[in-house]
Formats: sequence, structure tokens, C-alpha cells
Amino acid sequence: MDLKLLAWGLRRRAGPLPRLWLFTDRRRLADPRASVADLPRGRAGVVLRHDDDPARTRLAMDLARICRARRLVLVIAGDVRLAASVCAGVHLRGGHWPGVIRRPGTLTSSAHSATDLRRARAVGADLVFLSPAFATATHPGARGLGPLRWSALARITRRGGGPAIAALGGLDGRTIQRLPPRLVHAAGAIAALSQG
Repeated sequence: MDLKLLAWGLRRRAGPLPRLWLFTDRRRLADPRASVADLPRGRAGVVLRHDDDPARTRLAMDLARICRARRLVLVIAGDVRLAASVCAGVHLRGGHWPGVIRRPGTLTSSAHSATDLRRARAVGADLVFLSPAFATATHPGARGLGPLRWSALARITRRGGGPAIAALGGLDGRTIQRLPPRLVHAAGAIAALSQG
């Protein structure tokens, strides 16, 4: 776990949503259970992706149990039924609502463009992960937005009371410092918030 990113996340309370979010990734973090159990109690969130994992339901149940015990926020990417079954929130992809009427408790979304940000705002996302802020191992060879473009997109979204903005992609204790503190509500990461 990157201690500088951890310190950044624990430096101040961000309000009802945590500042630190661990994203699961079947390829980069095959079994996230230990990493989730290691997150700071009551101060972090988890976005369960593991989309193509045949054991995703079992993993969701285990993570929900860990998150309840540690007072962590859990959101399930793209599967409202699974989220409801484990009493978790939902994480949207690019602000695309999956066609279910009931809104979950916590609603997060990814965004990779101004269009995605507008969609996430329109559906009422509480927190939007704008990515990739920097080059990331999750998408090898893809360019990150960089501090200037990331900041410009975040600024447009926050104007007029839009959702809180989180940075995702290539984040660690060093790169988070390159983004303007007043715009970065939270940070999402895989390697920087996992064990090992």
C-alpha cells in the first residue's frame, strides 16, 4: 500500500463519501479480500469490478461482509441486481444507467470524457471517477489526461453543483500531488491501495 496516498486520503474528511477507493481488477488484483480488509476502517470505499469472474457473486458477498465489518463503502460495477442482493451501491460505466428504476444508496460512475461526465451528472451520481488521470498499467499504452486536461474537465463538471470528482488511473502518493487539491474529492487506485 502506498503510504503517501494513504496519508493524503486520511488527511481530512471528505464528507459522507471516503477519499480513498480501491478498484478491484481480476487481472491485477485477482483476490482483493486481503487488500479490502487492510483499508482504513470507516475511511475507504471499494469498487467491485471483476466483471468476467465466474465467482463474482461469491466475491461480492465476501467483500460486502468485510466492508460492513470495517464500515467501508461498497459499490458494484454495472450490476444493479448483484448490488441489491448484497446491499451495496452501484458503479456506472460512463454514466450509463443500467435501466433499473430503483436508485441505490451510493451511486458512483466512471467518466473518460465530457460526455460521460454530463451523463453521470444527469443520473445523479454522487461521485465520478475521471480517468485516466495518468498513464496506468490497467490500460497499457493509453495516454492519461494529464493534470491540465483532468483539471479542466473536473472544473467544468463541478461548476453549478455537479457531482464530486475523483481521480483514477496511475495514482499514487506522488501523482495525486500533481492535481489541484480543491478539485480532487477522492482518489481511486488498484496497486497503490492493495497489499504487496
